Amino acid sequence: MSKIFFVLGKSCSGKDTIFQSLKENKQLNLKTVVGYTTRPMRVNEKDGVEYFFVDQNKLEELKKAKKVIECRDYNTVYGIWSYFTVDDGQIDLNNGDYLYIGTLESYEQMIDFYGEDVVVPLYIQVETGERLARAVNRERNQSEPKYKELCRRFLADEEDFSEEKIEKAGIKKRFENNNLNQCIKEIEQEIVKK
Repeated sequence: MSKIFFVLGKSCSGKDTIFQSLKENKQLNLKTVVGYTTRPMRVNEKDGVEYFFVDQNKLEELKKAKKVIECRDYNTVYGIWSYFTVDDGQIDLNNGDYLYIGTLESYEQMIDFYGEDVVVPLYIQVETGERLARAVNRERNQSEPKYKELCRRFLADEEDFSEEKIEKAGIKKRFENNNLNQCIKEIEQEIVKK
């Protein structure tokens, strides 16, 4: 049976880097699913790679067509940003395994849509101080750093990924990203086992 390997964790836990490494590993042969967002593109992001960047009108159009599998709205200091998954033909459970990246909330909604026998969590965690340092360094490299949003997101993650919520979602296994290469190796081994 096909699986959807779902990478999740707090912001700046290394999710994107790990996701890219897994995606590029030809031996794993994982197909990727690109999510959608209404937030602005960051420096070095490309439409259709990290996300499909759309406006609020397109989101409403997809909702009306009943194509939205899951959607999360964030009230940022820059307005409401939506992140969502669309039933757009990217996932065919009769045709291989998939790799997806998202939040705890989107993970739970994907479980509701596809079932827990299909969606496999790959929960990444990092010590809080290290995660904050990474966030500041990443933001510093943006052409227009958004430090207020960084702080809001950091604090929101502490609540969104509380121990109670992680347990409620049924996530038991965690991958510590203290050493990136070791973390990736452990995740690759987990994928091969499934």
